[in-house]
Amino acid sequence: MGLEKHLQKLEELGDNHIGTSSDTPLRADAFELSDLEKISLIKEDVKHIMETLGLDLKDDSLQGTPNRVAKMFVNEIFGGLHPDRRPKASTFENKYKYGEMLVEKNITVYSTCEHHLLPIVGKAHVAYISSGNVIGLSKMNRIVDYYAKRPQVQERLTIQIVKELQLALQTEDVACVIDAKHLCVNSRGIRDIDSSTVTAEFGGKFKELEIRREFLDYIKLDTQY
Repeated sequence: MGLEKHLQKLEELGDNHIGTSSDTPLRADAFELSDLEKISLIKEDVKHIMETLGLDLKDDSLQGTPNRVAKMFVNEIFGGLHPDRRPKASTFENKYKYGEMLVEKNITVYSTCEHHLLPIVGKAHVAYISSGNVIGLSKMNRIVDYYAKRPQVQERLTIQIVKELQLALQTEDVACVIDAKHLCVNSRGIRDIDSSTVTAEFGGKFKELEIRREFLDYIKLDTQY
């Protein structure tokens, strides 16, 4: 395959929103460098990009941008890549014998599209049915945030959230729905500012139509206070 056709294929894969795996694709040596080393290298790469675009980095407004972007990449918007930041999903015995589904809805999602490195912004709705364990409510938010803080495709993010909660709670009965806007669609390409993307992953009892409908009815509730 010629270089031009290869580049065209790669472009089409990104525009068609293709994902390759439910696991984030990481190299074996992904964490051999320290965060400080990564920031130093990324800073130079960002500087090169900006200079290539013709920007004057001597300007007061721009001279600190490479360092700011590098720190943001490593510590913030891609901070969920590092396994040391994985939230400890402590669980507790369901002593009050709550047997219905628990729903945590309208969890804010800030992520980054891995095809164009543009923001994904939306809401996640997560639910589980206890098999004997329960998890702190804030931990559900933290799990969403951890997997969102990496280059993502929304389908993978949805699956990763469900798998993490299934592992923590030791039950298959977990569900997640995400409704989000992708700036790679909203601000470039077709530039459709109104469209959003909805993904869902249903495990265990949530594959049953009645249980799934109950969950979807819960997340439709208006909870403005």
